[in-house]
Amino acid sequence: MTKFISIQEAINKGKGKVAVRGWIYRERGSNKLRFLVLRDSTNLLQCVLDRKKFEKQWDEIDKLQVEASVEIEGTIKADKRAPTGYEISVDKLNIVGISNGFPIQKDLNEELLGDRRHLWLRSRKMISSLKIRSTVLFAFHELMRKKGFTEIEAPSLSGATSEGGSETFELKYFGKKAYLTQSWQFYAENFINAVEKAYAIAPSFRAEKSKTPWHVTEFWHFELEGAWMNLKDDMDIAEECIIYAIDKVLKENKVELETLGADIPMLKQVKAGFKRITYEEAIKKLKEKGHKIKHGDEFGAHEERGLAKYYGDKFVFVTNYPLTLLKFYHGEDLKKPGTGTNFNLLAPSIGELVDGSQREPSLEKIQERLKKAKMDLGASDWYLDSRRYGSVPHAGFGLGVERFVAWICGFDTIKDAIPFPRTPNRLNP
Repeated sequence: MTKFISIQEAINKGKGKVAVRGWIYRERGSNKLRFLVLRDSTNLLQCVLDRKKFEKQWDEIDKLQVEASVEIEGTIKADKRAPTGYEISVDKLNIVGISNGFPIQKDLNEELLGDRRHLWLRSRKMISSLKIRSTVLFAFHELMRKKGFTEIEAPSLSGATSEGGSETFELKYFGKKAYLTQSWQFYAENFINAVEKAYAIAPSFRAEKSKTPWHVTEFWHFELEGAWMNLKDDMDIAEECIIYAIDKVLKENKVELETLGADIPMLKQVKAGFKRITYEEAIKKLKEKGHKIKHGDEFGAHEERGLAKYYGDKFVFVTNYPLTLLKFYHGEDLKKPGTGTNFNLLAPSIGELVDGSQREPSLEKIQERLKKAKMDLGASDWYLDSRRYGSVPHAGFGLGVERFVAWICGFDTIKDAIPFPRTPNRLNP
């Protein structure tokens, strides 16, 4: 049987007999020569067919269109004129699957590309994006295992919302109401009393009607929680995760980064020692730069991106937001009363990337905040058992995978960082 190798392996070999297979990326030619640029998951390779060798097959070959699948055998050699610097002089061609009128053209708008998303995934842009995404996810898994975290999943369906609000998807569940998870956190804060350090990478769902390039209704969430961790520990791990994943991508996805035109020098400059400022310092900086904002206001995307820019287009941790802006489970900084032991990590050009905090360990304080906010956990009251039975100091964070991947790739939207984005107007394919 013929031993097929990948296109990249054939390029690495550089000369001699090879057998490759894949899909036609581009095609052109004359009545005497046919040029097929073949793609597989690893690279592109130009293949040249001389009619003299394929007289009996020429009618079939002449009808080949973009995305037809073929098997090719021949001799590879260097050729500077070829797209990737090499080409195959073809001796044998086997047509595996035809393709007539592939419905992806250069002039398609975002809506039409969305309708054909399952086919658009074949583009070099999306292939590169998916590979980089895979590397990022593996990097997170690898680092977590190295640091002694246990992977534990929580259900995506729940009988109650984690934090309430209008951003929850409600659905029918055997005559009852159920909700799609917004976060793994409530479960995680109970996991840590068993395994101490836990993490998960799983989908989260937010029923936001936002149509910005940076929001989708289903996204992948990298979350971790650790017993005995404080705010500094939490930020240190978040920073380490960012750096570890970027380094992994730089080592393993050079071709994909180049294909996307990503800012590789910028990625190489990401080093330990992210800037850390308080909410109060952030407000002062924003005012200096002309933002109309006052203490107690929430930051919008404009302010978040601005802060990263004002500190040298670098990652910036902002800590100690006013408790009035925070959830009931955020801890209070006793050294700075009225502020939380929380952080947002802001990334250049996109804003918030990671949200984390040292949690409030006191059952009484949480109950006071819930009462003050006139909030009843209802069916989610089980969450507070983590405080009722052996509460310990703990902290955790959540990172949006698509935002991080989009930032690495230099995308203008997170929709290019997920295979099938879900938005208020997009549920298919």
